[in-house]
Amino acid sequence: MEKQKFIVIGLTDSRQQYFRPEVLQLIKGGSVFSGGLRHREIVQELLPASCQWINITAPLDAVFAQYTNHSEVIVFASGDPLFFGFANTIIKRLPEASVKLYPAFNSLQTLAHELLLPYEDMRIISLTGRPWHEFDRALIECAAKMGVLTDREHTPGAIAERMLAYQYTDYVMHVGEHLGNEEKQRIRTLTLEEATTSTFEHPNNLILVNKRSTHLSSVSTDKVATEQMSQQKGRSAYFGIPDEGFQLLNGREKMITKAPIRLLTLSALGLQARTSFWDIGFCTGSVSIEAKLQFPHLKVTAFEIRGEGKQLMRDNAHLLGAPGITTVIGDFLQADLSSLPLPDAVFIGGHGGKLKEMITKVTEVLSPGGIIVFNSVSEQSRTLFLEGVESNQRLRLNKPMRVSIDDYNPITIMSATCTLQRPTI
Repeated sequence: MEKQKFIVIGLTDSRQQYFRPEVLQLIKGGSVFSGGLRHREIVQELLPASCQWINITAPLDAVFAQYTNHSEVIVFASGDPLFFGFANTIIKRLPEASVKLYPAFNSLQTLAHELLLPYEDMRIISLTGRPWHEFDRALIECAAKMGVLTDREHTPGAIAERMLAYQYTDYVMHVGEHLGNEEKQRIRTLTLEEATTSTFEHPNNLILVNKRSTHLSSVSTDKVATEQMSQQKGRSAYFGIPDEGFQLLNGREKMITKAPIRLLTLSALGLQARTSFWDIGFCTGSVSIEAKLQFPHLKVTAFEIRGEGKQLMRDNAHLLGAPGITTVIGDFLQADLSSLPLPDAVFIGGHGGKLKEMITKVTEVLSPGGIIVFNSVSEQSRTLFLEGVESNQRLRLNKPMRVSIDDYNPITIMSATCTLQRPTI
């Protein structure tokens, strides 16, 4: 059987598109076309009179069901169809199909060209129908230059508000609206504060440039430059956030995992190789925040039974520049976990005497190879952890580590690894 063929043609937002002769000939000879409503408006005059048009709208299953009736479809897409574009979707859904591309510049390239801004070092983040996770990661890692694809929820104003809330203030924002459209194109350079009070027409995108990194690129790496680079990296430059950097629960100094213990705990969790981390009984949020700043790739979910924990986590995360931590308030044993990313690393910081039950509930969702870590401060809690591990056949106890800090009681860092697949339900 002959392969189904897709010809994917990239468009700018210009109403005066330039197509090379080969592409014009393909359009002239085509019979089935597809694209968004905006794409059809742009190319309408070039389409054969008797052609069929398949609108690309959600749900895509319905669109691809229509494609099955045709041996060849010419698809119009925005910019470079392989740049977060529809060609990726075709290749993923129809791996056996033949795909021929005729790309245009993508919108971020167009904006960089208009700004005369070199973009070979630009980090690309798409927020189009996507969560904040990769954008938050780029912030924490203090990316020098970010190109951001927006949508109607993740607008330039909303992005600026998030950056200011978490104190990532060393950026200037370049916003492009209707790029390539001769009548509507507008490009503005704004401070983050200006962006929060401005309105923007869709479609738009933006480039964020770190002012400190721009300055440092022209400075030799002497002592002064090194100090400035450390400042640029901000709060994530800490390898162990000072305890005094956190707001405490009712001012209680003992209700925080101390910095040295915190780092040993993260080391025991092996978070550099994990993807989803759960912090149960987060209290001040110190372990969650340290984990997010040291390992920005992680999806962090934090649980706390006390209602005041929600505001405390929010305050400390904003203060220390740790966006993207999901908080769940209430009794962990009663929590619905079905909508959460399943963990491959779990720290139990508070248990209210129900440590064995918590271990059982965690074990039911823990990924094979995942780990549970618990810091024991008493013989009773140590025994509870051992009993919890022994009662779950999926867990294997690891060698403990006993440490003591200043005048505080010794702490035993205990852990267990998941060795078996989840039981089939």
